[in-house]
Amino acid sequence: MAVEMALVAAPKWLDPGNNAWQMAAATFVGLQSIPGLTVLYGGIVKKKWAINSAFMSMYAFASVLVVWILFDYNMAFGPQWFPFLGTPGLATSALFTTGQAVVPEAASGMPALTFPMATLIYFQFVFAAITVIILAGALLGRMNFTAWMIFCPVWMTLVYTVGAFSLWGGGWLSAIFGVQDFSGGYVIHLAAGVSGFTAAWVIGPRLQADRDHFPPNSLLVTLIGAGILWIGWNGFNGGDPYFANANAGAAVLNTNTATAVALLVWTLMDKMAYGKPSVLGAVNGMIAGLVAITPGAGFVDGWGAIIIGVCAGIIPWLSMNKLQKTSFMMKVDDTLSVLSTHGVAGLLGGLLVGVVANPNMLEYIGTDKEAPGVSVTGILYGDSGHQLLMQLYGALFIIVFNAVMTFIILKVIGLIVPLRMDDATLKVGDDAVHGETAYAIGTEGE
Repeated sequence: MAVEMALVAAPKWLDPGNNAWQMAAATFVGLQSIPGLTVLYGGIVKKKWAINSAFMSMYAFASVLVVWILFDYNMAFGPQWFPFLGTPGLATSALFTTGQAVVPEAASGMPALTFPMATLIYFQFVFAAITVIILAGALLGRMNFTAWMIFCPVWMTLVYTVGAFSLWGGGWLSAIFGVQDFSGGYVIHLAAGVSGFTAAWVIGPRLQADRDHFPPNSLLVTLIGAGILWIGWNGFNGGDPYFANANAGAAVLNTNTATAVALLVWTLMDKMAYGKPSVLGAVNGMIAGLVAITPGAGFVDGWGAIIIGVCAGIIPWLSMNKLQKTSFMMKVDDTLSVLSTHGVAGLLGGLLVGVVANPNMLEYIGTDKEAPGVSVTGILYGDSGHQLLMQLYGALFIIVFNAVMTFIILKVIGLIVPLRMDDATLKVGDDAVHGETAYAIGTEGE
């Protein structure tokens, strides 16, 4: 007679499908950084900066995870300490990591989660890590690596956690003002764009020779990174409902729709302005589309995604090709124009939530008195403009907080180590900084 095993694979609250999708989505987002942005940066810069740029990304990913586990996760998603910040605490114990996931201050606005805390901690980590990596795009080609090593964990702890708690962890922006950010248009992209631009200003520019002549050392490698970034975004926006539900599917479809439209419109803008379609332009259009749909991916329908895509192909293009080319804005050397592709695109997408969000796009379905469920309504569907105003308030807080805090952090780090490499090092590049070069052939310094 067979003896029945008294073992079960998981507690009753765990849903294997939701847990599997959440871990897969997190893995997709991790791939956007390692190797996605690592090789995108490595390929898009001048040959002498390929190693340094790629290494900035890898280092950021590793350093963020360590502080995330030690205290930052709970500062972003734990019990409230201040209205804008959770309580610092370890995310390491067996009980904590294998227990049922919950975001204590935001739990009332969502169904009970059906995966363990470990899955949620890792999922939110990959979003945190890519934020500081996007920020690095504004600083490529001159930041002292030692200063970067200090900056990453400090910025993560003092800046990222505040935006994340305020909008996603149940903090004041979402709880009191009802600001909506589906997957990080504000928490990630607006923060990275503003902080990156501020940091570029504080650190100072690349060598003038590099600013004048900065050819990508490998556009094909750049395109590998860009492709991983685009398809990886399925996890970025598709993972955000925390369930493998209908809204997750809609978020993935909307993300790809907006991105495709933005890439096409940006390419048209390039062709009209410069006479030639540029593949580097297409990559920037792709990124602008991905960023702009992020704050509304699960709140808009297909037409909303198309509208966001058109706007993302025009407004960030104007910001990058006109505004950031003015003599005033050129005082700041934002290497990859992160202010335009992430800051402006994230702001644009966040504001458009207040315009094109469709109340029939239910993130969670309501039963009984909660019916029809959780959704957002924009002006096009009868909102008075209140949501748009709240989106503007949320953006203003993120912009001011990031600019001020990034300025202060770098000024303090600058008292300990130089923020910018010296000119002799800047002339040589990778070999002087790391004793390594990307390619073993050809002449130095190109």
